[in-house]
Amino acid sequence: GESSAAAAASTTEGESSSLPPPFPNKKKNKKTMDYILVDTPGQIEAFTWSASGQIISEALASSFPTCLCFVVDTARCASSPNTFMSNMLYACSMIYRTRLPLVICFNKTDVVSHEFCMDWMRDYESFQQALDDHSANAGFYGSLTRSLSLVLDEFYSNFANAVGVSAVTGDGMDDFWKTVQTAATKDFPDYVADLKLRVEEQEAKQHAIAKSQVRRLQRDINESK
Repeated sequence: GESSAAAAASTTEGESSSLPPPFPNKKKNKKTMDYILVDTPGQIEAFTWSASGQIISEALASSFPTCLCFVVDTARCASSPNTFMSNMLYACSMIYRTRLPLVICFNKTDVVSHEFCMDWMRDYESFQQALDDHSANAGFYGSLTRSLSLVLDEFYSNFANAVGVSAVTGDGMDDFWKTVQTAATKDFPDYVADLKLRVEEQEAKQHAIAKSQVRRLQRDINESK
């Protein structure tokens, strides 16, 4: 990844029910949690495309309403539209891999406002103009970035789960948790429905394989007589 902030994926889960008390024998210490934040630092490929990453995300999603949070280094995006597009591709890869709801979190808003990122996400022409201003002759890389922005425009133009925060000042954190709650409430049921469909398809496939093996066994027995 381009930086630890841009490549890090955080899994955030919103929980409506209360968790068991940390000390069952001490009722006074009983606490409840609205959210659990699981940080998965490191290169995004190591989590998103590994077996362990899939196991962790599916284990969480089977127990709680779960969404992924992709943290973007806003300052780096401001210095290069190509970096911004790379981050948008990473975010898309997380959705296609896990099928979980996604929240894009533009960090370091105390350094530079994230509004230009929101504008680039939702306005194809605005991003094209930024590319022109950044480098008029970027060669193959610039051409690729323009083509990718055209492909992703349909997706990101209506993407609502994006928010800007500052880890230093805490600015935007209220909006962040509201966005997480929205993703968990509105988008997670789609994941559950998709998961049930995949489970049914897998069970049907296994049942068909089992029937085929039984028929093959019966045929072998008949031929051996």
